[in-house]
Amino acid sequence: MSSVHELIRGAAAREAAVSERPGRPTTAPHRKPIALRATGSVSSCDADLADDPWSIDTKPGYGPGASVGDVIPGTAPRQGPLPERYTNASDAELDQWITAAKAELGDRVRILGHFYQRDEIVKYADFVGDSFMLAQAAKQHPEAESFVFCGVHFMAETADILSGPEQSVVLPNLAAGCSMADMATIEQVEACWSELTAALGPAAEGELQPVIPVTYMNSSAAIKAFCGRNGGIVCTSSNARTVLEWAFERGQRVVFFPDQHLGRNTAKAMGVPEELMPLWRPHLALGGNTAEQLRDSKVILWNGFCSVHKRFTVAQIEQARAEYPGARVIVHPECPAPVVEAADGAGSTEFIRKEVEAAAPGAVLAIGTEINLVNRLQQQRPDLTIFCLDPVVCPCSTMYRIHPAYLAWTLESLLAGQVPNQISVTDDVAHDSRIALERMLAAKP
Repeated sequence: MSSVHELIRGAAAREAAVSERPGRPTTAPHRKPIALRATGSVSSCDADLADDPWSIDTKPGYGPGASVGDVIPGTAPRQGPLPERYTNASDAELDQWITAAKAELGDRVRILGHFYQRDEIVKYADFVGDSFMLAQAAKQHPEAESFVFCGVHFMAETADILSGPEQSVVLPNLAAGCSMADMATIEQVEACWSELTAALGPAAEGELQPVIPVTYMNSSAAIKAFCGRNGGIVCTSSNARTVLEWAFERGQRVVFFPDQHLGRNTAKAMGVPEELMPLWRPHLALGGNTAEQLRDSKVILWNGFCSVHKRFTVAQIEQARAEYPGARVIVHPECPAPVVEAADGAGSTEFIRKEVEAAAPGAVLAIGTEINLVNRLQQQRPDLTIFCLDPVVCPCSTMYRIHPAYLAWTLESLLAGQVPNQISVTDDVAHDSRIALERMLAAKP
């Protein structure tokens, strides 16, 4: 099976040919579908995805394929121009430069590749995993001078927090951010906390803390530090239940940010009624709730989400089961609650990978998660039929910005003694973030 990058390029070329037909109406940008199914039928969600990222890095927004509803903060980092040596290079030249630089750097530099990365990057990675697995890999390799994090900004921050003080963490493309993480800023969270504590009041003697802050790993270092300072904790999609149990032992309720869906799905599985989970909208007084609703609550959900996982629907599950009777449907817990409830299984990226590994030959799996991972799982298990639930789906638009040209530039810069695009978390933020992360690690099922 072709890589997602190749499928997008082929689809974009076909769409361009079709769009040039006389009399064909023009379509709005950012609305062309990409589909990857077992049949290999594909079209592109955005023709600009076929372009190399340096042609779009200076433009506003998260890039081609991103939801038009995702508003990028004005303070989000932007990537400067790449030297023409890299933008004009062929795939073969980039491969030669990356391979040569990687060999010469040896153990001094480790390349970390997220599961959602394009295959053209993953093949160079020393470690492949989810965001926390890769941050742990950084912690476990004190011999490395630098880590090249092929993921997004919040992931590189966590790696910097957990790595040694003499080690550097580099993000090959500074424009690789995360719209979900950007949906909760530290200013908004601190304002929310101020309003919450005023509305809830202090705990009576012998009572649990009124509210415990919990943040998903997909958040800024500043918000992780906020949790560390305020008796809170960090969670991942694989340990969210354990973390909520930890929080309920210490607090009367939880405020969970930035992903409402992971918080809702986890709490519902623990028996928390949905009416006790009000949504906090940061631009409204009391998040758009009454003080009584907040006092009666068990989990206060921040109004954030992943644009990729929000696209999956119950109708897609029904269609998959109609086309493939007996198919097993597996989704990520960042999907909306009705989707998680309609699926046969829901869990983290690692859970999905293990489900695929354990599947019997000939099985059919319909998966609700990012397309690069789904495509790679099909490549790894050609004896299975694996397809993405969404017939109109894009890669993670910011993860897609890590292109081999950026990796070649990064490695050759390190070889020359320069450290480009270094991600550094200040000592005070790193200290408080570690407290929240260490609480997570200490919380055992």
